[in-house]
Amino acid sequence: MAFSPRELMARAIQLAERGVYTTMPNPRVGCVIADAEGNIIGEGWHKRAGEGHAEVEALKDAGEKVKSNIAYVTLEPCSHSGKTGPCADALIAAGVAKVVFGMEDPNPSVGGNGLQKLRDAGIEVEGPLLEEFCRALNPGFIKRMTLGLPLVRTKSAMSIDGRTAMASGESKWVTGPAARADVQNLRARSCAIVTGVDSVRHDNPNMNVRPEEMALPAEEAAAAAEKQPLRVIVDSKLRTPAKAFILQGDAPTLVVTTDAADSERRARLEKTGAEVLVLPADKEGRVNLGELLKELARRECNEVLVESGATLSGAFMYQGHVDEIIVYVAPKILGSSARPLFELPIERMGSMLPITITDMRAVGHDWRITATTDIER
Repeated sequence: MAFSPRELMARAIQLAERGVYTTMPNPRVGCVIADAEGNIIGEGWHKRAGEGHAEVEALKDAGEKVKSNIAYVTLEPCSHSGKTGPCADALIAAGVAKVVFGMEDPNPSVGGNGLQKLRDAGIEVEGPLLEEFCRALNPGFIKRMTLGLPLVRTKSAMSIDGRTAMASGESKWVTGPAARADVQNLRARSCAIVTGVDSVRHDNPNMNVRPEEMALPAEEAAAAAEKQPLRVIVDSKLRTPAKAFILQGDAPTLVVTTDAADSERRARLEKTGAEVLVLPADKEGRVNLGELLKELARRECNEVLVESGATLSGAFMYQGHVDEIIVYVAPKILGSSARPLFELPIERMGSMLPITITDMRAVGHDWRITATTDIER
């Protein structure tokens, strides 16, 4: 069956989406090899960091049929060697006649080099094609490459009257099992999960990815949970209990503090296997969240999920660090004494923080609202 160039790129995008939980810190990339009439002869996608890139997998699938045909790839073929060789070189060696790309590599030090290498080898280059959709595959990777920061999402669960927890801090469970399974999927696509010490002390969460709870087929869930995200505790005064669940299990844990003096508390936490990192304090004496995000980017974190109470989530929001908000709304009422979604020092209508709702859908008996922030940074 013959397909148009747009349909072939759309197929490459579908393939790239299969790596949404497994490619970090690399980008999600898909590739389709087709003949001049639009018949598909090979497909591939990047599955895991350190394994073959999408182009290499598609070339393997196509075999000898690839010569003089066309490669459709969602991201500019790489021109540098990492754990694998340059994909541009592989396409040249395979003898493709043309490469259609979805978007250029956002890394400013390499962007465009792969395309130029192809042109220099006499290969026709065309694109970008379906660029908006190709960019949507890798929002965190793009932000890290261009701004040196990860994409930040906040995840919250609230009642229909906008409350997230009782006044005591009790918050299990506001939402139902379908929403909680959806959160497992969010965790799995994240490189790091950030929470605050108060959430650790009140709720004692694990903050890991549990494949048996994910809204995915068993085999896909197991692959998604294979590499656990970094668990990050924002703990200015090192108050994290040494027996906290978040310090247990195979997932790595980073405790971020401003207190370099308390060697006894630090040693107690490090004995559990956690890493303790001292960062500068902000003007209020708390961990500087901007510096934390720069550090996570240095650790190759593309997407960061903030799962915390109203105080820390509100601080991320108010300081302009949040790119996307995900709120699960439960058909429950917690009452006026319960805690709000975000703690924000807003007293006038003119100080409202604007957001844009991009998606709203039912998740079991709850609703999930996705929004982007319009806060000027």
